[in-house]
Amino acid sequence: MSTENLNSAEAVKKIKELSEKAKFCMFCTNLESLPINTRPMGLQETDESGNLWFISSEASNKNFEIKDDKRVQLLFMNNSDSEYLSIFGDAVIYKDRSTIEEKWSAMANAWFDGKDDPNVSIIRVTPKDTYYWDTKAGKLVSLLSFVTAAVTGNKTDNSDGVEGNATV
Repeated sequence: MSTENLNSAEAVKKIKELSEKAKFCMFCTNLESLPINTRPMGLQETDESGNLWFISSEASNKNFEIKDDKRVQLLFMNNSDSEYLSIFGDAVIYKDRSTIEEKWSAMANAWFDGKDDPNVSIIRVTPKDTYYWDTKAGKLVSLLSFVTAAVTGNKTDNSDGVEGNATV
């Protein structure tokens, strides 16, 4: 696996690509206490600045914890393509109508009584430290490389993968 650190536009492109492809992450809060509070969250979008947006209930423990400590960890995993993304960042909660209108999705109706539900809030996470793992050729090629190595007794060079920091 090779290392490729990304900056600025390349970093935002990679964060957007991997997060939106995975669609869901483990959203971790209260990072000072063990065990870390973690729950699955669906990503609304990753914007052109690399910020990640979520719809959340204002009454959730997650929101209460963010109000006490804005630091969060997001863990994205796309097993089908062997792509992984870890984002440490700062979360901000929005309750204003314009942000809710802009970020609302019909899928959120499964948890809320529409976008006018008083519990609707929007969370923006701004990445501070991001690390990614990606395969260049995809999972099938990686699997074939490992199978070939196992059958021949040779070690795989694992050269089809790339990992690194993505600094926005």
